[in-house]
Amino acid sequence: MSATQGWDRARWLWWLALAGGISFMVAVVQRLEGPPIWAWKTSGVALLALWAAANARGTNGWLIAAALGFGALGDYLLDAIGLERGAVAFVIGHLIAITLYLKNRRPATTASQRLLGWLVMPATLVIVWGMLSPQPGWWHAAIYSLFVAAMAAAAWTSRFPRYRTGIGAMLFLASDLFIFAGEGGALSKDVTMWLVWPLYFGGQALIAWGVVSTLSAESEGGRA
Repeated sequence: MSATQGWDRARWLWWLALAGGISFMVAVVQRLEGPPIWAWKTSGVALLALWAAANARGTNGWLIAAALGFGALGDYLLDAIGLERGAVAFVIGHLIAITLYLKNRRPATTASQRLLGWLVMPATLVIVWGMLSPQPGWWHAAIYSLFVAAMAAAAWTSRFPRYRTGIGAMLFLASDLFIFAGEGGALSKDVTMWLVWPLYFGGQALIAWGVVSTLSAESEGGRA
């Protein structure tokens, strides 16, 4: 982001979020565990949520802050308590994000854009099925992946910048698919380790940047 962008009320939170999220890759590579590591993991997206809240000027602004906040909660709960509660937090965040994107649909989309939006969910289901079936409980992952895919499809067809928010949502989806690839044995976890966190945090940062900058710039210009 340019230093000349006057809409940003708390740019320092953005930079702290990037520092927390990017630096966590050290913990991933070193396979570090424990409460301080859980807090470190949570810091990146939690600071993105605080940054979004600091710039919120209306319902849409608070929706993206809440979606990011539940993502941060999911980051923490996955390690601190367990997979199921972490997944629930993420699903709530996805539902909030879907609400935001559907409220802000793109007025006009090309045929290719609409096609991608419609294909994301069934394609995701087929990929998850191919990687995890017939392992017991594979359908739990399939159901969860549909929420992520719906969020990505809604983001892609929303009015927010496709090369920030849209791509960010697709990166988020890709990170989960690489998790499933590692769990199902389609890829070695030594490989997916280098992909999951960068795609996830990079995706969240792009989502936040695209939505917050759009809403705040509009408000600054008196259009929202």
